[in-house]
Amino acid sequence: MKGGEDNIIVVKKINKHGGHHGGAWKVAYADFVTAMMALFIVLWILGQEEEIKKNVAGYFKDPVGFSEKMKAISVLDGMMQLPTDVATDAIDKIKQREQEVEKLNAMKDSIISDLSANGEFTNLMDQVKMEIVNEGLRIEMMESNDNVFFEIGTSQLRPEAQKLLKEIGKNLIVIPNRLIIEGHTDSRPYSNDGGGYTNFELSTDRANSARRVILSGGLDFGRIDEVRGYADTRLLDKKDPFNLVNRRISIIIKFATEGPK
Repeated sequence: MKGGEDNIIVVKKINKHGGHHGGAWKVAYADFVTAMMALFIVLWILGQEEEIKKNVAGYFKDPVGFSEKMKAISVLDGMMQLPTDVATDAIDKIKQREQEVEKLNAMKDSIISDLSANGEFTNLMDQVKMEIVNEGLRIEMMESNDNVFFEIGTSQLRPEAQKLLKEIGKNLIVIPNRLIIEGHTDSRPYSNDGGGYTNFELSTDRANSARRVILSGGLDFGRIDEVRGYADTRLLDKKDPFNLVNRRISIIIKFATEGPK
C-alpha cells in the first residue's frame, strides 16, 4: 500500500457454459433407422418365393428396363388370370385381328394401285381417303371445289363418281367381308322446319345410290350389311360445316371376325 491507502481489488467472475452440442446425434439416429429399415427389407425378401427374389434383383440391376418388361407381363398376367378357355379365345382373337388388318391393308394398297394406274381417276385421287378404323377398312370419297359427286341437293351421282364407285366395287368382289355404306352431307339445311325432307334423308339416299352402283358391278347383294345416313352429324371439317369435304360417301369393309374386347 502506498501513502497508507488501501488498494481496491476487482474480481471478475466468468460464467462457463457447457457449449452447443450440435445436431450430430440426429444424423446418427437417422442412419440407425435407415439401417434398421434395410435390415427388415432384407429379412422380408429372404422369406419370399424365388420368383419375387429374382424380380427384386432385376429391378435393382436395371430399373428402367425392368419396369417396361413388367408392363408387358402385367397384360399377359391379366389374360392368364381369366379362365383358360376365355384367355385362349382372347389371344386367338388378337391374332386373328392382326391378320385381318394385314389383309385389309393389302386391299387398300391394291385399290390405290388400281386407281392410280387408270388415267380417268388421276384428278380424283386426292379425294379418296383410306384408313383402318374400329369396324374395318374405311374408303371415303370426298367432294371438293373441283369435283363434286352428286348434283346439288339430290342423290343423283355424276358420271365420274359412278365410274369411281364401280372401279372400287370390282376390287371388293375378291374378298368375302361384308360392307357398310354411309352417306354424309354438309350443314346446309333444307328450307323447312325439319319435318320434311332433310339432310338425313339426303345422306341416306346418297348412300343407297352408291350401293346400287357398286352392286351393278357384280358385287353380291348379300354382302351389304348396313346403309347409313348421318347427315352432318360427323363432319370432317368441324371448323367449317359448309366445307365440301363434309359431303362424302364412306364404304367400310368390315372385319370378318369379332375383335378382342
